[in-house]
This record gives sequence, C-alpha cells and structure tokens, in this order.
Amino acid sequence: MSIANANDKPNFLFIAIDDLKPLTASYGRTDAITPNIEALADNGVVFQRAYSQYPVCGPSRMNLLTGLRPETNGILNLSDTIRNVNVNVVTLPQKLISEGYVTAAAGKIFDPRNVDDNYDSQSWSVDYIKVSGDVDKKTADNLAVKAIDAEENRFVDGKITNQGIALLQQFAEQEKPFFLAVGFKKPHLPFFAPKTYFDLYDANEFDLAEFQQLPTDSDASYVDSNSNELIKNYNPAVGQNYEFGNITPDQQRDLIHGYYASTSFIDAQVGLLIAALTELDLADNTVIVLWGDHGFHLGDHGLWGKHTVLEQANHIPLIINVPDSIAHHTNALIESTDIYPTILDIANIEIDEHLQGVSQLPVIKQEKLTVRNGAVSQYRRNAAMGYSLRTQNYRYTEWWNTNGSGIAYTELYDLNNDSDETVNIFDAEVDREIQQQLYNLLRDNGQGLELLQGEPKDVEPLIEEIAVEEESPV
Repeated sequence: MSIANANDKPNFLFIAIDDLKPLTASYGRTDAITPNIEALADNGVVFQRAYSQYPVCGPSRMNLLTGLRPETNGILNLSDTIRNVNVNVVTLPQKLISEGYVTAAAGKIFDPRNVDDNYDSQSWSVDYIKVSGDVDKKTADNLAVKAIDAEENRFVDGKITNQGIALLQQFAEQEKPFFLAVGFKKPHLPFFAPKTYFDLYDANEFDLAEFQQLPTDSDASYVDSNSNELIKNYNPAVGQNYEFGNITPDQQRDLIHGYYASTSFIDAQVGLLIAALTELDLADNTVIVLWGDHGFHLGDHGLWGKHTVLEQANHIPLIINVPDSIAHHTNALIESTDIYPTILDIANIEIDEHLQGVSQLPVIKQEKLTVRNGAVSQYRRNAAMGYSLRTQNYRYTEWWNTNGSGIAYTELYDLNNDSDETVNIFDAEVDREIQQQLYNLLRDNGQGLELLQGEPKDVEPLIEEIAVEEESPV
C-alpha cells in the first residue's frame, strides 16, 4: 500500500515520546544509542525541521490532537480541561471514529491534567486504562537520576508497551482500520531507567554544552526559564540540592547520562511495538508516526528543561513512515499542528477547513519541497506572550504585553551562522529589509495568534510557497 484510496483505509500507529530531543543519528547526532528509531527513520520521511507550538506537555499535545494552535484550542496550561474551554472541539481520534476507525490510547497521549477523568472518552472507541510502574515512581528524596536494576515490565513505559501490543493483537482480529496512540513518559524527568541502559554509556565521555550563558544582548526576564522544573522539583543526591546557575560539570554529566539512558530505554520499547506490527501482519498497511512533544535544554544557555522559545526547547523529532513511500530526509518546516490534517490526507479523509495546520502529504510524496514558509512556537512569560517564528535561516520572536500595550521585546537569531543562538542580533547586524520580511512573515503565519490579529504590515508579504529553499533570504 502507498497512500490510501477511498476503499482502503490505512491503520495508524502514533508514537508520542515525552521531552525527546532530536538527538538521534537521523538528526546528525552519533552519541545516542537508538537503533530502533534509526531503523524507522531509514524507511520513513524524517522531518529535520519540525517544531512544537508550546513547549509544555499539555498544550503541545492538545495542539497536535486538535489541529489548532494553543490560543484557539484554549489549552495554555496544565490545569484547564479541553471540553470546558472548547466545548465543540473535535480531536483527531474523535474525527477518525466518525470515519469508521477504531481508536485507542496507551500511556501519555493527552496530558491527563487537560482532560476529564475518563481521558476524554469521546476520543477513544476502546476504554482508556491507566497504568503505573512498580519501581520508577518519584521518590521522597526527589532524585533526578536513578539507574534501577529491575525488569523492564516493572517500569511504567514497559507496561505501556505491553498494553500497546495487547491492543495491536486485539485490532489484528478485526476488520476496521485502527488508530492506536502509544505515549511514552520518558525521557521526561526524573531520569529513571533500567540499569542496563545506563550501562550503555560512560558518563565521563559526554560533552557538556559549549555555550552555557544567555544570548548576548538578550533580556533574561523573557529568555531565562531559571530551570525551574529541575531546580524546584529534583535533587542530584540525598541531602543535596541543585544550585541555580551553578550545576557542576559532574552533575551535568549525570543528568545527560540519565536523559540518554532513558532515551535508549524508550527506543527499545519502540522496537518492541514495531516488531509486534510485523508479527501480527499489520506492518504493510500501517502508517507509523513518531513524534516528540517538544524539545529540552540539556545545559545549553545554562538551562535544563523546556519552557522557552529558543530552538532547543521547540525543535522536535518527527518521522512519518507510510508503507511503500520513498524514504527521505526533508528540511521542510512543519508544525505539530500539521499532523492532524496530514493523517486525514493520508487516509483520504476530507480536511476540515477550521484546522490551522496544513497537510504535509505533498512533502511526504515529494511533490513539493515545502508547504510552509514558517513554523510558530509560543510561550508566556514576564506578563508577555512570545510569538517565535522559525524560518529556514532565522528564529524571530516578538514578545507582546498581555495587557494590550504592544511589543515589549524582540529577539532575532541567525541560525545559519549562530546555530547555538548565542547573540540576539535584532536591530543590530541584520539589515532592515530582512527584519521587515520576518516581521511580515510572522503575520502571514499568524492564524490563531490572538495578539497579532489585525496587526498591519508595512510591506508586501513574501511569497507563500518557497520553491527552492536556498532562494529565500529568510
């Protein structure tokens, strides 16, 4: 099967991985041991420039599952529930049910804090069953990193894998197409994983982030997350605390070790799921989507965690494997918002006009180099909302005061020449024409960005579709 026709709907296995950075070999890294994700990448389309719209677990997931940007779907925190703030929303699995699919979830797909106690039952044809681990629960000593000598099926992610395989076995016995979403909880903090995966690495060999300061000419009140997720909730060892702004080199290597071990553990779970697809004779008609919900700072800019609009908090791994399609890597920009309409398009289901994402099927089929000229991420801090536009060459961010008084602060990074975002060059080294084009381009991509609505532009916008990436100055 290639792309579904009207009478032959594909199955979908959607794999969500919490806090996963694009650190695998398919993204140019060689230090992470992730053979199963690499095997998937070798047979699929690897989106090198995929971006989260809100670097927090709940909003990033709701953004994908509704096809709507955060200010439109209404989830910008970890306390509101979707049916309370957006009564008429139709989630991706809910839409697929109406098109004849059976849908089910195992693990963390929605953030449970943003749905009701039934895990949004409208979205699932099979009742959701929550599982928990026996050995990897957060402990009273609040350790951030722990190698645990126990069998994998005693960890919550091992149990999620088993649950996912059981659902695949159930679906293999029926004729309806299925959408199975499996959400793994690592490498989210705390970095607890089986000892065998820690043993894959030598912590002393990890390189620390080269640039561990905030960008030159930046305003810390907007840029700095203070690493609150780590500092406020976790400790490096019993009787100790992480010291803000002074996480020692040994502590940094320990954290990186835990993150990589957790990532390799999840890679093994991905391998088990994909092997089950093959064993159940489902692989030839199943589209696999592997997605990280947002990025993670591992010491760059002195930051640990997400919660910024910088590149490392929003750049995500995304692999889409459509059976019999041509495997390739693409630099096409893609938002998580786009996954909803892309799945509908692959299944030959009409795309609802209200969706704010765009189908990336033309990129998957290599009919177009790109369907987007920008990807937008956002985050709220310092009584302002930061709207951050990622283009092929730049990251441009406007921080808008939420009291309606306009733009408070602007950032601009030349990612071709400064991939680590070390210097904010807005109003400095970049000519005014480029800055004006980025200003316009943010507004061209401003659907669902509340504070930008009705904002005038000074010059004509750039062309909507960039035929050849290198031709665009931005």
